[in-house]
Amino acid sequence: MGEHSQEKKLGCGILNAVFRKRNKRSATVDSLTVQNNEVISTSSNTKKGPSGSDEPSFLDSSVNGPEANPKPCTKQPPNHIKPAEVYQQNQVPKPLEEETKIKHNQASMNPGRKLPKESISISGELESMIVDHQKTKGNNNLIRASSSNMMLHGSLGNLRQPGGGGGGGNMTSYNVPKTETEDSTPNGKYPNGVKGNVVKKHNEEKRAERQRASLCRALSTRMDPETLKIMGNEDYKNGNFAEALALYEAAIAIDPNKASYRSNKSAALTALGRILEAVFECGEAIRIEPHYHRAHHRLANLNLRLGEVEKAIYHYKQVGPEADPDDITKAKTLQAHLNKCTEAKIQRDWKNLIKETDSTINAGADSAPQIYALKAEALLKLHRHQEADEVLLKGPNFNVDDSTKYFGPIANANLLVVRAQVDIVAGRFEDALATLQRAARLDSNNREANTVMRKAKALADARSNGNEHFKASRFSEACVAYGEGLDHDPHNSVLLCNRAACLSKLGHYDNAVEDCIRALNVRPGYSKARLRRADCNSKLGKWEASIQDYEFLQKETPDNKEVQRGLSEARMQLKKQHV
Repeated sequence: MGEHSQEKKLGCGILNAVFRKRNKRSATVDSLTVQNNEVISTSSNTKKGPSGSDEPSFLDSSVNGPEANPKPCTKQPPNHIKPAEVYQQNQVPKPLEEETKIKHNQASMNPGRKLPKESISISGELESMIVDHQKTKGNNNLIRASSSNMMLHGSLGNLRQPGGGGGGGNMTSYNVPKTETEDSTPNGKYPNGVKGNVVKKHNEEKRAERQRASLCRALSTRMDPETLKIMGNEDYKNGNFAEALALYEAAIAIDPNKASYRSNKSAALTALGRILEAVFECGEAIRIEPHYHRAHHRLANLNLRLGEVEKAIYHYKQVGPEADPDDITKAKTLQAHLNKCTEAKIQRDWKNLIKETDSTINAGADSAPQIYALKAEALLKLHRHQEADEVLLKGPNFNVDDSTKYFGPIANANLLVVRAQVDIVAGRFEDALATLQRAARLDSNNREANTVMRKAKALADARSNGNEHFKASRFSEACVAYGEGLDHDPHNSVLLCNRAACLSKLGHYDNAVEDCIRALNVRPGYSKARLRRADCNSKLGKWEASIQDYEFLQKETPDNKEVQRGLSEARMQLKKQHV
């Protein structure tokens, strides 16, 4: 099963990244040139590593800093196949296009003819594979797209296919007869959440996936990994980071011990926001080549963004002659802000802690979950629950296993406890319990995790009991149940709003308004509490206060019919009152 998943992943990545139209490039992208059969980058965004690699630079220029143009290297890298010729920017390889068209016409006129294996271009290789595949498999799953690149029928999610569906890309495939397994539906939408342009039966779909994975694996073994790297660099410079990642992974699959491929993959992962994965891949590059200066510099930048200053400084010092003193100065400045954050927490100076965490993030630790957690914790202490939730939403959300691997189980358990506390104040009690259970598994001695877990269970039980009473129209009992939960967390906006609903049903509109006010104090954007307050004020005849809430809600939800009716009624009643 694992092998099949790997094959499927590799197949999709190569098809999406390699077999695309490549002879048209953006005019804003720096070009790659060839000197003595080696690819040389003229972009300031690339820098040579010790392996003679042509790498994309780190994405965040504010962290990595501008790089000088690397010196052209004219020495052929040892033990590597000669890379395929790369055309300069805006130079159209017309002879290659004409050769491909001729071969395609020959294959169309005589499908049984086997093209020569010695085809010198990638396009010729693909043509041969198409003919071989159709001859041996006896089907037409492989078709030719207008870009002279190979495509697989059934995986054309980004191409416009016959039948009215499709993703509406810029290319159209050859007309393929509609089969019994295809459904033509408007707007490319299919029942039961099925996506794509072709709907297949289960067995046929699995068989097609196996064929595609096998074909892509066969193709990858026949391509030069340096060519894949060059193509990945081109995609990276064009901002196609997912495609670049797929190409680097394909190169690694062929040659897993080439440090430059790992480093380039790290750059692509960084650009996609997958910071921890980028760290691990960069570490692998350094393991392969311990004195790889470019990888050390990249890893230092990543550690700085994660708030790990000591690790960052260590790798900055391994950069060698390319080391920039400003990098270490920046790291020390960040360390000073981190020390102030620690001091503010010890002193329980929550307002100052919010200020220092903002300074730390602005100083470069923009992907440090512990800094966002500190800010969220300070906001919780100040009963600014909505802001605490927003902070964690803006911050990094790493995979638990990756986070544990990098930060360690104890540190990650602390991060999970803060996340659970934010879930609690937002009424996500079940999510909080699941998060706390993970934290307890990581650090069984974490007392705070156990304390918060007991609180979360009490709140979840209170809400569940209150909801059951409310559904049975036992509003007094529901008030009591919600109140028991509020004994554990007096500022919980969800329980306050629920109790306000019960009080409104009992005709205690003043008390209901008070609960809504308390809920809105900690969560100003809590629309349900605001709507309930507007309704209760209407029933109390406080039309101006009611109108104020309804107008606020109308701006947030202009299509809400309930808000429109309430606002219209309140305005009419206020007008009558003034007559």
